[in-house]
Amino acid sequence: MTETQRTWSEAESARYRAAGHWQGVTFGARLRTWAAAHGGRVALVDGDRRWTYAELDTEADRVAAGLHGLGIGRGDRVVVQLPNRAEFLLVWFGLQRLGAVPVHAMPGHRRREIGHLVRVAGAVACVVPDRHARFDHRELMREVRAEQGPGGSLRHVVVVGDPGNDEGFVPFAALRTPAPSASGPVSGDAGGADAADVALLLLSGGTTGLPKLIPRTHDDYAYNARACVEVCALDARTVYLAVLPLGFNFTFACPGVLGTLMAGGTVVVAPDPSPQTGYALVEREGVTLTSLTPPLVPHWTQEAAAGGWDLGSLSVVQVGGARLPEDHARTLGPALGVTVQQVFGMAEGLINLTRLDDPEDLVCATQGRPVSPDDEVLVVDADGRPVPDGTAGELLTRGPYTLRGYYRAEEHNRTAFTPDGYYRSGDVVRRLASGHLVVVGRIKDQINRGGEKVAAVEVEEQLLTHPAITAAALVGVPDERWGERSVAFVVCAGTAPGAREVAAHLKERGLAGYKAPDEVVQVPGLPLTAVGKVDKAALARGLPRP
Repeated sequence: MTETQRTWSEAESARYRAAGHWQGVTFGARLRTWAAAHGGRVALVDGDRRWTYAELDTEADRVAAGLHGLGIGRGDRVVVQLPNRAEFLLVWFGLQRLGAVPVHAMPGHRRREIGHLVRVAGAVACVVPDRHARFDHRELMREVRAEQGPGGSLRHVVVVGDPGNDEGFVPFAALRTPAPSASGPVSGDAGGADAADVALLLLSGGTTGLPKLIPRTHDDYAYNARACVEVCALDARTVYLAVLPLGFNFTFACPGVLGTLMAGGTVVVAPDPSPQTGYALVEREGVTLTSLTPPLVPHWTQEAAAGGWDLGSLSVVQVGGARLPEDHARTLGPALGVTVQQVFGMAEGLINLTRLDDPEDLVCATQGRPVSPDDEVLVVDADGRPVPDGTAGELLTRGPYTLRGYYRAEEHNRTAFTPDGYYRSGDVVRRLASGHLVVVGRIKDQINRGGEKVAAVEVEEQLLTHPAITAAALVGVPDERWGERSVAFVVCAGTAPGAREVAAHLKERGLAGYKAPDEVVQVPGLPLTAVGKVDKAALARGLPRP
């Protein structure tokens, strides 16, 4: 264990290496190997821009050299907040070449979240777009930089696009010139990194407020992707369409981007998740595999039913990030002419997939089973005792790619893990005799709105800063489109603000837009349980069913 990372025991590490799960290769070195094996094959497509494996390898060196020139090196943390565009991967692999650590931020994060990530990670740099979705990320970074002050860790802001007039911003284009020499600082194996080092930091759902950081090593994260590749039978003919944000674990390594590159396939980046954009790319690039969240499924099926698209190349559509309603699962396959694969996993580790040859009932009514034979799963009651198959309980897990501790969060780690290393997921599941899991809900007070995790405590705290609100409770209620929608129950001295006013207030407070409640309901008071806590179940019961 180090100051920032709890890790596996020596015995466990030896067992995972002996099993071939951990191969002792860094991502910087893996890209070099892929380039040698598939040099002329197309690795990455973004609009009209294409990179072969050899060109992707060269671009990683160029970006690494530019970052090295800024003083970024092994172990430095860099927040990467880029939308779906090729530069995400160019930066990611450039950092891996140096042994530096990308922190995967989401495009929708704002001042509160980005400032938190910079502070907790001790990030020395951030990489952002100039503008995305009509939002100016340069102004965001000015705010974050001002909050950090002269004593903060943040030294550089790299802007993909127009850096504007701020002399403190580094244009991404400037990092790529001149080309590095063969004897330059990145000519070796990932800047001297070790495969046991932290390779990247993913974000938790943030059940107690702002997200925690999830350390993933080169060894464990590569196995995460490789185990998914084996289940999904990816090969050099695979063309993966990245519809969801590249920073999501689901998109990046389940098997996603990394898995496709491991198999020698092609990654196609979709600039937005609309079915029109997606289907046009399926036709043009011969896409074979893509990943969606449940809220996207009705839109994609409706557009397919409208006709006019050639989807003949598309073979498998994965759905994850939230539970897929069974009727949607049953209609998706026939509507698109594909095999549906349900995915239930967590950035902390454990990934479950339905198998491509599973019977329809298992595909449509379960969320899959673990991808590794060494994934250990327990389903326990409130006292931590295992329950029989078919009985709902909390999912505990450990294994060769599931973390043993959050990054710089020792107090939380004491309760998030059992003494023998099992991660307490907070998910309530039922396990079938086949090993497949059925997701029932969450123990923690968190709302899963279409795959976006909203921590009720964080939003409630910010709701109370509105001058009209004296008490607030955020509750998740079932929703056919989103899986869950958020309802803010508020107590006010006068008339309650509407949902739009509340959303504007939360935006002003620096919260991401997806955290704004879908509905605001004024109540005379908040009901309490016998122990004096807000009775959110009672509030939810008082709402009409959608």
